[in-house]
Amino acid sequence: MDIEQKQAEHIDFFVKQASALKGSALTSVIVEATSHPSLFAFSEILSVPSVLELGGNENSVYLDLLRLFAHGTWSDYKSIAGRLPQLASAQALKLKQLTVLTLADTSKELPYDQLMQELDVTNVRELEDFLINECMYVGIVRGKLDQLKRCFEVQFAAGRDLRPGQLGNMLQTLTDWLTTSDNLLVSIQEKIKWADTMSESDRKHRKEVEERVDEVKKSLSLKETTPYWLR
Repeated sequence: MDIEQKQAEHIDFFVKQASALKGSALTSVIVEATSHPSLFAFSEILSVPSVLELGGNENSVYLDLLRLFAHGTWSDYKSIAGRLPQLASAQALKLKQLTVLTLADTSKELPYDQLMQELDVTNVRELEDFLINECMYVGIVRGKLDQLKRCFEVQFAAGRDLRPGQLGNMLQTLTDWLTTSDNLLVSIQEKIKWADTMSESDRKHRKEVEERVDEVKKSLSLKETTPYWLR
């Protein structure tokens, strides 16, 4: 079973749980979802009406916590830790995994120094163990550990939830890409048309040359067969 299918099943499970509860009863669902070792997407849970209703009351910190796991990083958590529930070890691990996904989305070559700073890791051995055991083995990223260059070369990274406003930027990027592709296609078609024209012109030229060669051959052949006194 691939990671996308697992995600879909876990998301469906927690969405159904959240939809059946209200108020403080939702806090345990949020804690369980953000602690789950195989769940890395939270936007569907965030969109459940009863979850959104947590905003503005005594349980709003759990809504903020869920938003952090949907869009934030370990550094974000450290900057607002005093306003959020304390993370369990499973939640801390999950948020660091999500941080790697965010970094991998911005660059395909992640320096060890940057990763150690973002993840609060003190040495290269600990960092590489984390990337291998908690990221690559789990299946959320694939890549190469380059000890010589001291970087992690990302080959694949699972996507995270879209941040507010990010969808518009993605649509604009896709629109620009489609425009560029259309222009490139027109250019290719023009080059093909030009090549076809040149090919046809070349074909006609070769035919004319061949006809002239045939005429010369016939003329020479006629001269060879005609008696010299009749030439």
